[in-house]
Amino acid sequence: MKKYAFLFPGQGAQVTGMIKDLCEAYPEAQKVVDDVTRITGVDMAKLMWESEQTFLNRSDNSQLAITTASIAVMKVLETKEIKPSAAMGFSLGEFPALYAAGVLSFEDVINVVYQRGKIMQATCENIAVANEGNPPGMMAVLGLPPEKVIELADSIKDAYAANLNSSVQTVVSGTAQALSELEVKAKEAGARRALRLAVAGPFHCPLMQEAADNFKNAISDVTFNNPSEILFSNVTGKQATDGNEIKANAVLHLTNPVRWTDEEKVLAQMIADDTENEWCLIEPGVGSVLAGLWAKTPYAEERKCISVNSVETLSNL
Repeated sequence: MKKYAFLFPGQGAQVTGMIKDLCEAYPEAQKVVDDVTRITGVDMAKLMWESEQTFLNRSDNSQLAITTASIAVMKVLETKEIKPSAAMGFSLGEFPALYAAGVLSFEDVINVVYQRGKIMQATCENIAVANEGNPPGMMAVLGLPPEKVIELADSIKDAYAANLNSSVQTVVSGTAQALSELEVKAKEAGARRALRLAVAGPFHCPLMQEAADNFKNAISDVTFNNPSEILFSNVTGKQATDGNEIKANAVLHLTNPVRWTDEEKVLAQMIADDTENEWCLIEPGVGSVLAGLWAKTPYAEERKCISVNSVETLSNL
């Protein structure tokens, strides 16, 4: 039997014109866009297809747009009888994964992401004001193992390993001064590159505690069900089975690192242990970052991860 694992992309994947061709070809995708517009009052077609890139990049806009795109692609895949038996998402992508696994209803996941984006954007703006034009941010360190990057970050005040992307790519969050220090130390340690990221703030580290506190209040009345499908957690890097724990981790998510390499390893082991089924990995939504990260793992020798973000890529299945 064929089974599917869905890997949902995170913030940064957004691009003007995202999934427009799929919405034109599949009414199921357009319905998701229309339903998100109805729930939030945000004109999603205008946001995703007509916005300037800088406006779309804001946390309050990009998070809602990416979640909408991921769920829209998922609905198109359903027309092909392709549904996830396992789900995980990178950073923001964990929220469409929660929907895919039955933890959150459609309306709840849209409302939760809408609130999350607004809260994170407000915190980023507060941080920028407080730092007088030198706001904290994020930096990708390429060419060093994650253990070394963690060691370097631990040696610098207000630097935190935030995204454990691969064996040679780790993203660090921190203050402007901390990231400058890290850049020097990383290159001295042999890093191929240290690249500042065009993001609104220092995500997945203690500098986002204000956002975490506000988000906890915002989701206090939201029900997080036990997952009906296999689900993996950024916070633990392991399978998640309890709705209450998943809700608590949704808050911790804002101040804790994304343990993506751990999730990839657990998923690969689960697939290896399942001798009865044939597994296919799909990245539904926008871009192909997660398929690219998977391609650099040893697990890619057994199976590829296919990105589905357009009519053309859908035909690759």
